[in-house]
Amino acid sequence: MLDYEKLDAYQVSLDLLSEALVIASQVPRGYGPVSDQLRRAALSVPLNIAEGVGRHDFKDRRRCFTIARGSAMECGALFDVFARLPDTRPERAQSAKQLVRRVVAMLTRMGAAPTET
Repeated sequence: MLDYEKLDAYQVSLDLLSEALVIASQVPRGYGPVSDQLRRAALSVPLNIAEGVGRHDFKDRRRCFTIARGSAMECGALFDVFARLPDTRPERAQSAKQLVRRVVAMLTRMGAAPTET
């Protein structure tokens, strides 16, 4: 098992990605850019967590975690957009935002102080 796989934040980010992919596949016709942006933002979260864990310099590590946190926040905003699109299930987006809140809280703590991996 790689170091990043041991992190709860990484595992929750994978759950967020899975949920985002399902939601992105349900975006109504004509809203493809919303779907594409959600996929990109959600994929960025676990990738930046993994990259950050691999960094030895705290500033580099924090930068990766900050990018991951920003991408998670972007997912939250995109879930808000999704909830307002025609013919969608807003409750699914609200459920996904719980994952956003969890991963953002974890990433905030991870970027706050130097830690050993």
